[in-house]
Amino acid sequence: MKVLSVNVGLPRNVLFNGQIITTAIFKDPVNGHIILRKLNLDGDKQADLTVHGGIDKAVYSYPEEHYDYWRKQFPNMDLVWGMFGENFTTKGLLEDAVNVGDQFQIGSAKLVATQPRMPCYKLGVRFGRMDVIRKFMTSGRPGIYFKVLTEGEIKKGDKIKFIKRDKNNVTVKDIVTLYINRNNLDNIETMRRATKIRDLPEGWRYEFQQKIEQLKNK
Repeated sequence: MKVLSVNVGLPRNVLFNGQIITTAIFKDPVNGHIILRKLNLDGDKQADLTVHGGIDKAVYSYPEEHYDYWRKQFPNMDLVWGMFGENFTTKGLLEDAVNVGDQFQIGSAKLVATQPRMPCYKLGVRFGRMDVIRKFMTSGRPGIYFKVLTEGEIKKGDKIKFIKRDKNNVTVKDIVTLYINRNNLDNIETMRRATKIRDLPEGWRYEFQQKIEQLKNK
């Protein structure tokens, strides 16, 4: 597993459908060492902190393995690294193999996987078309958000070293599946395991706890 590209971007104003939108989803690859801090990489910011950024969404990774799928979906678009607003374009780090709560080392930094990405309208702004949001949500290719456990230096080409696996065995992709199929009684046990994950953000924990109670009372 390794980092193919490190991508950063600052908030900018863009014109979309006749409106000025402030967004930081436009990321550009950078070379050399860069510091990964608790809230983001140096040179990277989030525009709307009510839904983006924060401790549990400090870094977003997206697998290069998914790019071929999206090139088939949008054959007339030039999909460059960072197209999905990811800070790390990765190889070998896939959502169906990473548990929420798994820990990794990249360069001298240590991170823990916290959740999948749930797309907002700004992904549509980046692609110039809003149908990408529905396609992204149903594709099973959400990418992975990380919390920074130890700040450090990272760079393009760094190996992604596995440190520790979360014992609850709920993958990043499982979280999306549970959300999409949250009225399915068969998912109660997986939801219970998810609520025990220390590094799962409180919003997800509350969502699953509420849904468990609803399903139990059916």
